[in-house]
Amino acid sequence: MAEYDACFDAAVELARKGGEMIREAFHQPKNITEKGCATDLVTETDEAVEKMIIGKLREKFPSHNFIGEEGVAGGAACQLDDRPTWMIDPVDGTTNFVHRFPYVAVSIGFLVNKEPVFGVIYNAPQDIMYTGRKGQGALRNDLPIHVSGVQSLCQSLVLLELGSSREAEHLNEKVTNYHNLGKHPVRSIRSLGSAALNMCAVASGESEAYCETGMHCWDIAAGTCILREAGGHVCDPDCSALDVMSRRCLATCSEQVAKEMAAVVKCNSPLARDDE
Repeated sequence: MAEYDACFDAAVELARKGGEMIREAFHQPKNITEKGCATDLVTETDEAVEKMIIGKLREKFPSHNFIGEEGVAGGAACQLDDRPTWMIDPVDGTTNFVHRFPYVAVSIGFLVNKEPVFGVIYNAPQDIMYTGRKGQGALRNDLPIHVSGVQSLCQSLVLLELGSSREAEHLNEKVTNYHNLGKHPVRSIRSLGSAALNMCAVASGESEAYCETGMHCWDIAAGTCILREAGGHVCDPDCSALDVMSRRCLATCSEQVAKEMAAVVKCNSPLARDDE
């Protein structure tokens, strides 16, 4: 979609600028606050990076729709319609950022008619840029990437996240999924602490599957485009079509692995949608 070339170029430029801000603050003392609980954190860097990115984008594309993590946390609308829409997570992996665990990313997804057009994810501490454009493939630092092509869950390295919710129903479901996958068995289970980078790991062939509930649209919008362009499969954990606002995601290297994951992993705990 050549008409969105300027949008893509702006996203890459601003992701790098946001990454510079993250690197500058990475080893410095941080002002940490809690959004709703002790496991859902925000820092001054989250807020500063989002303000910078959305501010620059609004100047260039004033008619577009913007959904940013910190803006929504502050009361901004979170509504997806057919307009060109930017979904921005300024610091995906805030807990990693706080603890200096180097899986922290700027994530910028761009959708039109509610469908991903491109995704830009920049792992700032490691200086790794992932991009994906609809119909044009996916890149890691300008080199093509592709999923592993594994067709069996038993041969898969799986990524799961505990998430920030510690409500008993959600926690029990997630712990049960760890147990069931270990028993299946999968080769092993990892947690990177960043939805965006989990999806990039699948896209790069470093993992075969990532499943999570409770994350938000800005966590997966960019990664969805990148993974699909790398040959992967993104859907709901029950294998139905992905609803980016549902806070549910299953991302795999193949449709077969998705089907096998859906038979093992149960994601039934109720969640408020992002657009509610």
